[in-house]
Amino acid sequence: SKNLHLRRVFIDLLDDTVYSVNTQYGGNTLGLKKLAMRLAIYHASQEDWLCEHMLLMGIHGPGGRVTYFTGAFPSLCGKTSTAMMEGEEIVGDDIVYLRRDGGQVRAVNVEKGIFGIIQGINSRDDPILWETLHRPGEIIFSNVLVTPEGGVHWIGKDGEVPPRGENHSGPWWIGKKDARGREIPCSHPNARFTLDMSLLANMSPQRDNPEGVVVGAIVYGGRDSDTWVPVEQSFDWEHGIVTKGASLESETTAATLGQEGVREFNPMSNRDFLSIPIGRYIQNNLDFGRGLEHPPLIFSVNYFLRDRETGAWLNEKTDKRVWYKWMEQRVHGEVGAIRTPTGWIPRYEDLRRIFQEVLGRDYPYAAYRAQFTVRVPENLAKIERIERIYRTEIADTPEAVFRVLEEQRRRLLEARERYGDYIAPEQLA
Repeated sequence: SKNLHLRRVFIDLLDDTVYSVNTQYGGNTLGLKKLAMRLAIYHASQEDWLCEHMLLMGIHGPGGRVTYFTGAFPSLCGKTSTAMMEGEEIVGDDIVYLRRDGGQVRAVNVEKGIFGIIQGINSRDDPILWETLHRPGEIIFSNVLVTPEGGVHWIGKDGEVPPRGENHSGPWWIGKKDARGREIPCSHPNARFTLDMSLLANMSPQRDNPEGVVVGAIVYGGRDSDTWVPVEQSFDWEHGIVTKGASLESETTAATLGQEGVREFNPMSNRDFLSIPIGRYIQNNLDFGRGLEHPPLIFSVNYFLRDRETGAWLNEKTDKRVWYKWMEQRVHGEVGAIRTPTGWIPRYEDLRRIFQEVLGRDYPYAAYRAQFTVRVPENLAKIERIERIYRTEIADTPEAVFRVLEEQRRRLLEARERYGDYIAPEQLA
């Protein structure tokens, strides 16, 4: 984007009008859906419901059961690929309205299509999207490489990169460099696809149900190389909203403006779209779950954890299918868990079984230990970062945020005193 210092979004809450000036983000300038979302967030705050930047999907469990999940992920953190997981069903992938109904929570999808990042989509890791992008139907590609034959290519697509074509830089060829001498990839890291959800083979029959679906779980996930374990359940609603939703961070990538690898604070992955103060928004989320007889369980996921010593990725792209099956079974009380200072993590024997059932492969204990070791110094550092933001930048922060963060800090300090800085799962089992 150019002229960042002139970028503005003006919101007229009285006349339900939003003005977007000098912004190139597609949700503000093409689909305009994020402008409408800002108005919906305001109305939700006035009317005791929630408008969230979340996917909505059904996870299939034993006996043909379907349990519905919502999930909030910042850009390039796996939201669309999660919603499109093989064997599951999608209701929506970006905006969800949540309402309380008889002691439980119902969610509805409010969109007709998908506007997703295309980088990395390939036939092995994303079979449903891959098939959809190659079948007849109306699909809009943006910022991809257009070949002389009229085909399209993007970073991470199957096959060899075409030698030349047209992309966001104009005429392109392999090895082309920008003004700073950096090689220009075949497509922009933020290249997108847009399609009608009716094209999807995994479209849920509940997509247009005006009553919505009962939500069994809410998931928060960011791009985190060193702190969060791959999947973890919160202790309760308040703990989940504060330590997972309100504490959500994500490390920047090439698809975001500015330097890569910087942690960005993004509560509930909704910060850019809020039309009310952050503290009030968090309080609304806290209040929403109070008094519910059957509140959704709250989880965090992290697809981007790295080995502390080698820096290697600790998750394969398809591992998320296992994490969601485990969460689905937790919702129904069918698997146990290990209590840690930060939440409940899976038992090894359950994950080993699910890896075999879902992916048909073994799951070594060494992998489990590396993924689910509690990293005390990193978790304490995260609490310090989040608390500092809420104390210095957000004047209306609810008291519960500081209380819950302090409780988590104490648990971590007590665990470190007993077990050390890095606590393997078997030490807590």
